[in-house]
Amino acid sequence: MTETKPTGGAADSQDPLAAQDSPTAQDSPTAQGPGRERQNRIYRDGVFGRRPAIPTHFAALEKAARRRMSRRAWAYVAGGAGAGATMEANRASFDRHRIVPRVLRDVSRRDLSVELFGRRIPAPVLFAPVGAAELVHPEADVAIAQAAAELGVPYIFSNQGCAPMEDAAAAMDRVAGAGAAPHWFQLYWSTDEELVDSLIGRAERSGADALVVTLDTTMLGWRPRDLDIGSLPFARGEGIAQYTSDPRFVRIVKDRVRAAAGAKADVEVTWGAVRSLISMSRRYPGALAANLRSPEPRAAVETFLDIYSRPSLSWADIATLRDRTRLPVLLKGVLHPDDARRAVDEGLDGIVVSNHGGRQVDGAIGSLDALEAIAPVVDGRLTVLLDSGVRGGADVFKALALGADAVTVGRPHLYGLALGGRDGAREAVANIIAELDLTVGLAGLTSVGEVTRDSLS
Repeated sequence: MTETKPTGGAADSQDPLAAQDSPTAQDSPTAQGPGRERQNRIYRDGVFGRRPAIPTHFAALEKAARRRMSRRAWAYVAGGAGAGATMEANRASFDRHRIVPRVLRDVSRRDLSVELFGRRIPAPVLFAPVGAAELVHPEADVAIAQAAAELGVPYIFSNQGCAPMEDAAAAMDRVAGAGAAPHWFQLYWSTDEELVDSLIGRAERSGADALVVTLDTTMLGWRPRDLDIGSLPFARGEGIAQYTSDPRFVRIVKDRVRAAAGAKADVEVTWGAVRSLISMSRRYPGALAANLRSPEPRAAVETFLDIYSRPSLSWADIATLRDRTRLPVLLKGVLHPDDARRAVDEGLDGIVVSNHGGRQVDGAIGSLDALEAIAPVVDGRLTVLLDSGVRGGADVFKALALGADAVTVGRPHLYGLALGGRDGAREAVANIIAELDLTVGLAGLTSVGEVTRDSLS
């Protein structure tokens, strides 16, 4: 049997990003960069019959993850809106753009680092927020946080996380040292304004570098894979830990329970309902036995479903953030140049060009196509990230060439998480960064700052 093992790791002296961050490695004339370091180590391991535990090709990664994941997990993570046309559009937009390499240039040293909101990070790649990650792996957000900290790149904590943001931040600090590992926080704007303020305040106190307000999920999109098996993780208490750990939300739940005291509950008793109640009770703070007898876990789920998002959200609401937080604010889900222009006019700090991984509107524009139209409008006046459809380092290169300052990676790190937990999530993203490094060099460039529209046909 062929032995497999993870390749790399921040604690390993041969880890690609550790080598990149090392002043000695950068100054050395023999420094290879993260791409060559990583591929050379994989090839060296191959001499001994060892292969990487996390496939380096996305299609193989996805196939392996599907075999490992439950039906519910696969439906939630891999599924898209409607017939999946937007997911196809994301990939088609990357395929339409071609890199034009230049030759006979000294590319022996390459710099992938970028600065985002005053912090220098080793590569223009962030771990995207993905809700209900415990469907994929029990350690969920904490494992992802540790993986990001090992690589030194930001993790955007999901508002629909399975661990309180404070726990994920503490996990990053344990890996990298207090405050050394960057994280941002994704905000879903609740119908309860006090809850919005509470979540923002917690994000600030946890050390977040930025606030990312998600705009494209004021209602859930039509997702057939989830619908056909009747699976909404939040209805079972999965992915609502930011809420059940929030003092304002807990007060709302207790008020709801008090208001319903004495009322007869009209609940159909089925095995599915019993399993759902156990799931809710396991995830609600407190002892399982006590929670099974308490109305609070069920009331928490009902409360979440009632107030988690706000379809009436408007530019007027966004304008209030200047008085509510000191953090840089980015808007996630921008696809139209006019919305990007409005974000500039409103003094926002950044946007994330995203169609939510194709999970919200079927037949929507590919994110990379949207970026190509938006970047000239923004013209460097705010930070621009590209989300949705990124599968490898060449994709990152194309996004940078079309005007993105950085990208976020979603499904690849979830698939790595499914296969190897913390190590798998780290390896999946490290592979993308390694390929980016090689692509930059093979395109005849020495830094991501040199990647421009001229690099594409």
